[in-house]
Amino acid sequence: MPLRHSLLATALFAACAAHAADAPVIGLITKTETNPYFVAIREGAAAEAKARGAKLLTAAGKDVRDHASQVAAVENMIAAGARAILITASDSRAIVPVLRKARDQGVLVIALDTPTDPPEAVDAWFATDNYEAGVLIGQYAKAALGGRKPVVAMLDLVPGLSVGTQRHNGFLRGFGVNAPDARSSELGTDASVVCMVDSFGDQAKGQAAMENCLQKNGDINLVYTVNEPAAAGAFNALKRAGKEKGW
Repeated sequence: MPLRHSLLATALFAACAAHAADAPVIGLITKTETNPYFVAIREGAAAEAKARGAKLLTAAGKDVRDHASQVAAVENMIAAGARAILITASDSRAIVPVLRKARDQGVLVIALDTPTDPPEAVDAWFATDNYEAGVLIGQYAKAALGGRKPVVAMLDLVPGLSVGTQRHNGFLRGFGVNAPDARSSELGTDASVVCMVDSFGDQAKGQAAMENCLQKNGDINLVYTVNEPAAAGAFNALKRAGKEKGW
């Protein structure tokens, strides 16, 4: 079973088990509806909910920063009788009051992908180890680059989201340069990093970010991106510049 589906199966099992007697209503709130990762989570959740006899309510923000839509979604799901809510929070700290309201009304709350601040604001958290994922990406990139001098562009997420910060810093650590540890909220850098731009995890914004980086330095020979949509956008920019091959 793919990791994202096994994660959902585990989380949904926990949610259903908590209210096994009465076919629970379960809410799923993701950061966006377009990121392939969140699409797969939603599809996996729908399949698991159907298999376990639960009714699934879904919602998402307009983009990764759309905290207001997530708050409204939690409120709506409480009103709809949700017994459990699974959420990939756009703002780890600001989401806490409405999650506390849900829990005070007996709703089981599970964080997916992104921890809340504080972590105790939810009943459970299921996620990738984003720092370790970044380390592995950095190690791969260093090996792929070989002995060439690195000229690095980093297409990050947005400020303040721990997922992006941890993956960024883990990449630098895996690449073999000094970097903050997994607890840091600051983005590390290095002399080899010639461009750092927020991509919002979005293909169009990733392309624009990569175009900006190429304008700053045409010698870039290594591109880190926070996710697949940003990578697709970066590739489009490289292709338009005739730099998609022969690195």
